[in-house]
Amino acid sequence: MIRVVGIDPGLAGTGVGVVTGSGVTVTGYAFGSVKTDKDEPVHRRLDTIYSKVSDFIQSQSPDLVIIEDIYSLEKYPGSGIMLGKVSGVLLLAACRAGTAVAEVSVRETKKVVCASGNADKYQVERSVRNILHHGEKIRPFHASDALALALAGFFRYESYL
Repeated sequence: MIRVVGIDPGLAGTGVGVVTGSGVTVTGYAFGSVKTDKDEPVHRRLDTIYSKVSDFIQSQSPDLVIIEDIYSLEKYPGSGIMLGKVSGVLLLAACRAGTAVAEVSVRETKKVVCASGNADKYQVERSVRNILHHGEKIRPFHASDALALALAGFFRYESYL
């Protein structure tokens, strides 16, 4: 049995998801989101993300944690810097949990889950729902993105170790 946690970094909302199974069969999954208050200073928001994600990782005891590799748009360099801060606390949380960690690009995740690296967020969410046989929409999108990361880690488990 393999358990993979996927994490989609974001300061306002960090998505978390976990899939469990063996071979190519998913037998269980869960998802959620860590939200922070925009009126709080950044250091407190990062502490909230670190604490809640650390607790989640500890409770799941995963074999692998997949964190979305951050990227920065030339047009919005500040967003890339902020995502870097969030990603840093997530990497630290996974490291301190003593689990294997991999950073996976958005494009690679979309290729694994949707068969197209150019899929939009709606296509990713629908593909995740179809793979997991989940009847209702998965919201927020950070949660479906986190599940997509977990699925990518699950299906390509050996290559990320």
